[in-house]
Amino acid sequence: MPGFESFSASVRGITDADDLRLLYELTGDFGSILELDALLRSVNEKVRQAFDAESSVVLLLDEAGGELFVPAGSEPDPAVEKRVQGLRFPTDRGLAASALEHARPVLIDDAAHDPHFDPELDRRLGPTKNLLYAPLASPRGTIGVITMRSKRAGAFGERHLAFLGALAGPIAIAIDNARVHEQLRRSETRLRTEVGALRRDLARRDRFEEIVGSGPAMREVFRLMERAAASAVPVLIEGESGTGKELVARGIHRASERADGPFLTVRCGALSESLLESELFGHRPGALPGATDDERGLFEAANGGTLLLDDVSEMPPSLQAKCLRVLQEGEVVAVGDVHPRRVDVRVLSATNRDLRAEVSASRFRQDLYHRIAVFAVRVPPLRERREDVSLLAARMAATAARREDRKIGGIDPEAVAVLERYDWPGNVGELANEMGRAVALTGDGEAISVRHLSAHLQNLGPEGVSGPVAPAGPGGRASSLRQRRAAFEARYISEVLRQSEGNVSRAARALGLSRVTLYKRLREYGIR
Repeated sequence: MPGFESFSASVRGITDADDLRLLYELTGDFGSILELDALLRSVNEKVRQAFDAESSVVLLLDEAGGELFVPAGSEPDPAVEKRVQGLRFPTDRGLAASALEHARPVLIDDAAHDPHFDPELDRRLGPTKNLLYAPLASPRGTIGVITMRSKRAGAFGERHLAFLGALAGPIAIAIDNARVHEQLRRSETRLRTEVGALRRDLARRDRFEEIVGSGPAMREVFRLMERAAASAVPVLIEGESGTGKELVARGIHRASERADGPFLTVRCGALSESLLESELFGHRPGALPGATDDERGLFEAANGGTLLLDDVSEMPPSLQAKCLRVLQEGEVVAVGDVHPRRVDVRVLSATNRDLRAEVSASRFRQDLYHRIAVFAVRVPPLRERREDVSLLAARMAATAARREDRKIGGIDPEAVAVLERYDWPGNVGELANEMGRAVALTGDGEAISVRHLSAHLQNLGPEGVSGPVAPAGPGGRASSLRQRRAAFEARYISEVLRQSEGNVSRAARALGLSRVTLYKRLREYGIR
């Protein structure tokens, strides 16, 4: 290796033990810095100190332009940086050119009387008497020149010349390495951008795969999802119960740069305060009854990915404060611990309530609201996108048929018309339950008709309101008492939940049920 042989020859020219030790230290320091700007600042500062010079400047070679230039941001001294910023020198004029021409270090005792001195160029680096120049030669070729300047005559001698000659090679190699590192970093950034763009393009092509919708309301949702996926900000997904908020969150995650990381969900209203705290932040042994192990919480488990805080409006105030710390500081503190742990997680939140109203009523922290609601996506209820009902019903029926290993003949137009007239208070979840029930009642190869639908749908009037229940006739079309009671209960629970503004605890109290029992009913009727 020519570069190594040249370096070895230069080192053999150094006889002073202190100089050898300093050369070793500087070579190690420069080789450990991979950021080009930081490396050049370190070189200029430490070489200037080692040589007790007024200034040390690295000039890099621009081969395309045939010039030497001073890299921006390479000077640790602001005054020097201001003076040399943007300076460029031709490679066939001036003192620096002589170092390139001879391809070896050059000692100049009196700069102004040197035959290579160019008053127009060389004085731009500052008043100089004594100068040292050395070409920066790496295995890839000469990449520039390093210069040391002093106003004092005789400031530099042969010892300095040998030292700079030995140091120039490692500096050149360190610069080469930093440039390669910068190229790799730029390539990585470019690839990340391209992958993100490809993911967003795929999301546009399959319309976020699991989410069905073709009308204007859903087109706006898809547009917002694409924007949210391209960003890293927290997202608040708003919408009534059963509208598919979790599917929207999952779609945003899958189209984002975090798609390869985990996607985890926690329903904030389904757990007690202590269990929710442990679920989110983890716990240390002994922090909770029966806690014998050190458990990670969901914030840590979702590291590098996305965590959805579903029903975020149900989160107790004490945990709201802890969540705010995660969003502000990127740290979690486990239950029973005092030491924070770093996490890198994107937080998405979902709610079926008006969080602004919750903030005004002092039931939700204003600072947390502003943190989680940086970007809002509203998912419309099914009654606002009736044009999607037939598509959704067909997909859900096909899914239920595959699950039951059954074959059905689609859905009759009359049944589709009934489905499109209904308001669906339980939204997509209620429609999925209805299609699952209809498939179970349909014979193999038979199409779903009105008689396979629930009683409240069979008795639906032209305005989408259930009419009086007709007695069972010869065809047995009227449903059983159990089915009619279930239909009434579903409608009644939906109405109470609406009047309670989506607050499950208040709705449970109004219905005379425990919160656990109400959640069971909501799942059973597809209301949530």
